[in-house]
Amino acid sequence: MRAGLSLLCLIYVLSQFYRAFLAVLGGALARDIGAGPQDLAFASGLWFLAFAGAQLPIGWALDRIGPRRTASAMLMVGGAGGALLFAFAQAPGQINLAMMMIGAGCAPVLVSAYYILARQGSPAQFATMAALLLAIGSLGNLGASWPMAWAVETIGWRAAMACLSAITALAAMVLFAFVRDPDAAPGGRRGSLRDLLKMRALWPIIPMMFVCYAPAAAIRGLWIGPYLGDMFGLGTAQLGQASLVMGIAMICGTLAYGPLDRVFGTQKWVIFGGNMTCAAACLLLAALVGQGAAVGIALCAAIGLFGSTFPVMIAHARGFFPAHLAGRGVTLMNLFGIGGVGLMQLGSGVLHGSVAAVWGNGASYAALFAFFGLAALAGSLAYLFSRDAPN
Repeated sequence: MRAGLSLLCLIYVLSQFYRAFLAVLGGALARDIGAGPQDLAFASGLWFLAFAGAQLPIGWALDRIGPRRTASAMLMVGGAGGALLFAFAQAPGQINLAMMMIGAGCAPVLVSAYYILARQGSPAQFATMAALLLAIGSLGNLGASWPMAWAVETIGWRAAMACLSAITALAAMVLFAFVRDPDAAPGGRRGSLRDLLKMRALWPIIPMMFVCYAPAAAIRGLWIGPYLGDMFGLGTAQLGQASLVMGIAMICGTLAYGPLDRVFGTQKWVIFGGNMTCAAACLLLAALVGQGAAVGIALCAAIGLFGSTFPVMIAHARGFFPAHLAGRGVTLMNLFGIGGVGLMQLGSGVLHGSVAAVWGNGASYAALFAFFGLAALAGSLAYLFSRDAPN
């Protein structure tokens, strides 16, 4: 189990990289192929939607054919192929297709690790281990900040993406060679998505799952770059550094949340407190949107720190899954979590463009951050009706 988890964790670095690297490419893509902030918001949203849309078939595949073939095949075809298409893109439409391919290709990596952990690990330690896997993988988030900005300025974004395609192909081959599938579920029991959706305990968890990751992922994945560039004139290298700060905050938050459910004896209230604080940081950023780059970076870091409850959310839901539905259960939660980011990212681009056309950039970014804050607040209020898992 440990070798497979370690490999999946390291390769998950690529998934985190691909969901965040657009934040530092805005200037280069606008200059070379005419892709503006709304185009990139749409492309980023498509990445998350493709990632989410792949979860249900991945859940079936994990339970039927295992993580080894599922993860390696999708990473090779979607991840490596999409990155290569991105490198040769000549128009925003090709960027959209490339991001969809990459999103689908990256979709099975983390859930394959969670699947192995859910099937072979201890339920009591799931949140801590899930957070550790996510935190290590989030080094890709850091790589998508200043290092990617440096690569763009040094060798150009096309050469950088071609190199990433080769790295992704190599990662897929390593997965196929070394990951081992868990044993079949005891008794050969089968189940369906309907069995999961009948579980009333999951109903108040799902709205929170839908919004918990969106503020941090959408802002770090895209909006921190256009916001600081448009409002304060920061260049590519400075945007990379600002993204790095937020990425580090997200890793720190993920590591901090991991053991807190055991420290406080509850997952519900740890998640609720973190997301309410994230909502407050978003609303404060909306109120102070033009008050200086340092304030903006600090509040983006706070959003990343407190909005990193994703692995604890997965752990909370996992406590209600029977063993034979572990794969489908984890991927169902991932569908809501990543799908929420995708839909909100698409909406954020429309919202930003509509408000900017009438009231200018300051108002558009205020509306954008308020949108994320209110969504987190609404999800948190629905989550109040949840209960802690029995184990």
